Amino acid sequence: MERAEKEKQIGEIKTRFGKMTAAVLLDFKGMTVEHATKLRAEFRKAGVEYAVVKNTLVKHAIKGSPYADALGKSLVGMTGIAWSYEDPSAAAKVVKAFKKEEAGEKLTIKAGLIEGTVLDAKAVEDQLATMPGKDELRAKLLATLQAPLQNFVMLLNAPAQNFAYLLSAKEKNG
Repeated sequence: MERAEKEKQIGEIKTRFGKMTAAVLLDFKGMTVEHATKLRAEFRKAGVEYAVVKNTLVKHAIKGSPYADALGKSLVGMTGIAWSYEDPSAAAKVVKAFKKEEAGEKLTIKAGLIEGTVLDAKAVEDQLATMPGKDELRAKLLATLQAPLQNFVMLLNAPAQNFAYLLSAKEKNG
């Protein structure tokens, strides 16, 4: 590979790390092409960018970052990186679900990265993959915002409803 091409790839990797919200480093050794293609398709559906990268290029791309040393230890063997840009837990959720299938038996998590913090494989599966997604958080926020209004409407309707119950009981009792 020519030096100019290496510089270009290092720049692309650096850009991905710069705009990501989270990343998951994977070892895909032993996976078939069919399974790897299926994994890539799952990543695309979730809006996650996945690439197989050379460890030395990644080391050059993250050089100078606060997580360079901690993440550098994971850069051995075959490495695939899944970058999440909007939902930090998207890549980890895809990996966790894929590992449960027969196709994902050979897939192993090397490390994870979220907001400059390096996570080990267990933390990626147990913490990052179980975080609520963007849509789940929006739904919770909406429910939280609607609850006081629903209570207020019920309070406004309560006197009229109680009066209707009173009239109904009076009518039945004659």
